[in-house]
Amino acid sequence: MRKCSLNSINSVFAEIAKAATLYLPVDGKDGSAVYTKWEEGKVWSNALNTVRSPKDFFFPQTENLMAFKTAGKNIEIIDTRSESEDFVIFGVRACDVKSFEILDRVFLSEPVDTFYAARRAHGVIVSVACTKPSETCFCGTFGINPAEPAGDISAWKTETEVFFRANTEKGVALLSKIEGLTEECTDEAVDAQKEKISAIMKKLPLKDVTTDAFGGGKTMDYFNSPAWDELSQSCLGCGTCTFVCPTCQCYDIKDFNTGKGVIRYRCWDSCMYSEFTRMAHGNNRLSQKERFRQRFMHKLVYYPENNDGLFSCVGCGRCLAKCPISMNIVKVMKKIGGENK
Repeated sequence: MRKCSLNSINSVFAEIAKAATLYLPVDGKDGSAVYTKWEEGKVWSNALNTVRSPKDFFFPQTENLMAFKTAGKNIEIIDTRSESEDFVIFGVRACDVKSFEILDRVFLSEPVDTFYAARRAHGVIVSVACTKPSETCFCGTFGINPAEPAGDISAWKTETEVFFRANTEKGVALLSKIEGLTEECTDEAVDAQKEKISAIMKKLPLKDVTTDAFGGGKTMDYFNSPAWDELSQSCLGCGTCTFVCPTCQCYDIKDFNTGKGVIRYRCWDSCMYSEFTRMAHGNNRLSQKERFRQRFMHKLVYYPENNDGLFSCVGCGRCLAKCPISMNIVKVMKKIGGENK
């Protein structure tokens, strides 16, 4: 365990930025935190979490995959990728760190997504414990401890100091770069903070939300539940929940003719959209109810069934905060799960 004074954290950032591009949460004009490239003068946000998750660094909203040029009957395929840069994401919360495990199972399984894999190889994650979990937080439901975040380096921030602990080889290498700006220390202050965070978690309004009623093998229990009609009735199909979600991984692939050639790119898609997975014969989910059901069944039943019981939700609370009609996974769990206890 090492530490530095909070007053000297910018010196730490500057040293990290010498070796890799550094991103950290910074308050935007509207007061919400967004991940921003660190430069002198940028201030680390005190916000609980960012509006958009750090998923963007590994699975960006849009990216070019390849390009094509044609000359008569000849087609030239062009690899448009550039070498991935080394980068550090500082200030990732425990829930978002857990989301990478969920994404890894999708993108690093055979066939491996080489675009995602390259970014994962070049990225270093520095997590930070949550000192003030929000009323919308329910990460504990999925076995996540906000006081003990994972990542390559775990950090804890007090009113006067920042503590660091390396967890991986990447973390050890990064911590060695700031060794001259930090000092060896005991765990006493960190242990005290963990106790405070644990006490807060026990008082949160969503502390009793449970996954006991969900998981693999529950498809027939819930698929035809009449509750889906009621729950989906007010859904706008706007897709906001999927775009702020740190674990959603659906995308579409399209070709764009630039006039000088064709660029193939991918962009995020949402199971909440009427054209999602649309094929020549049409769409296999014609109603908003079917699309709504797909989203939550995937999170709570389909994904854990195929991934050793791991749920595709981390309880970050973003969908609770951002849904314009206040419909979210907690309400679904309480309604669907409660009716089948």
